[in-house]
Amino acid sequence: MKRVSFAVLALAVPSAAGSLGAQSLLYRPPNLGGTWVPDGGVVQFNFVHRFYVAPSAGGNKVTNFPTFTLAVGLSHELALGTHYGSNSLVVNLPGVYRPNETELFARWRVVGEEGKPGFTVALTPAYNAAARSADGEVSVDYTVGRLTLTGAARGVSKAFGQDTARAAFGGGAVFRVSNYIAVSTDAGGFASGHVPAAWSVAIDFVIPGSPHTFSLQASNATTSTIQGNSIGFNKMLYGFEFTIPLHLKRFSPWFHKNPKPVALGGAAGAAIAANVRMSSVKFVGETVTIAAGQAVRWTNADPIEHTVTFDGAAEPGSPVIPPNGSYVHRFDKPGTYAYHCTPHPFMKGVVIVR
Repeated sequence: MKRVSFAVLALAVPSAAGSLGAQSLLYRPPNLGGTWVPDGGVVQFNFVHRFYVAPSAGGNKVTNFPTFTLAVGLSHELALGTHYGSNSLVVNLPGVYRPNETELFARWRVVGEEGKPGFTVALTPAYNAAARSADGEVSVDYTVGRLTLTGAARGVSKAFGQDTARAAFGGGAVFRVSNYIAVSTDAGGFASGHVPAAWSVAIDFVIPGSPHTFSLQASNATTSTIQGNSIGFNKMLYGFEFTIPLHLKRFSPWFHKNPKPVALGGAAGAAIAANVRMSSVKFVGETVTIAAGQAVRWTNADPIEHTVTFDGAAEPGSPVIPPNGSYVHRFDKPGTYAYHCTPHPFMKGVVIVR
């Protein structure tokens, strides 16, 4: 049970050395893939859930349209992944209905970097198993300040599973109101065939202190594939998207023996008057009291990295403390020193120096 709880936490929290700044939902609208590529060694899991409510006998009926994205970053510019929608309307022909839509895709970011000023270009070849179609997209982003403009040109060999090659186009914009909130919109559709266009509007959020982003959406597109994002449904859908990056290095303790102890920090000539253990993702001994000139030692007994970061930079904090590592710090001045762990800000402690 303990290992399971650590696995869940490993999925949910970032590396202390990892960046929390580059968040995909703050740089792309809901129905455009943009130029987003997971960093190397990161598996990205995104969940899009859209629905509508309609009257039915005895009450209301909710119809759901979920899409799951799973992609792995092979490098800073290349990713492989899949989209899976369990209630797709892409292939809904007389006598032929394939609600389970799977799209396999690769994305190569040819120019630029997501979120950086200027142009970024990405190529996305894909195969839609439901439509049995070879699809593709060329995405272009232009970022200036808090605004990102996005365009896409798409091609499919079998639109809706028919032997008809078609082109589609889309465009959108994202405006970042702050570092944590953005608004976005897009529209796009097939250039021929009298197919309703797809559109969306959204408000996007960064969840503070985490690598996750969250989006509240209204749209008429049912699945987040190249074809699904090019077709408008006849009802307005509401929903959300949630992003979860999984750093593969967090699973390395499962495959290695306990690492050798690592001692960080220093307190020459100072007595260690208190020991704080980092265990079960909390500071065991949340409040300790010492005298001025004495030191505290923190020991990481978890299989994940932690830090000792003092609030308001009252004292220099620790570097990343690896599993089985320790950190020692001497306090020379009386006072109350509150601290936390940077990748796990819910971990908090206090050192009282008399």
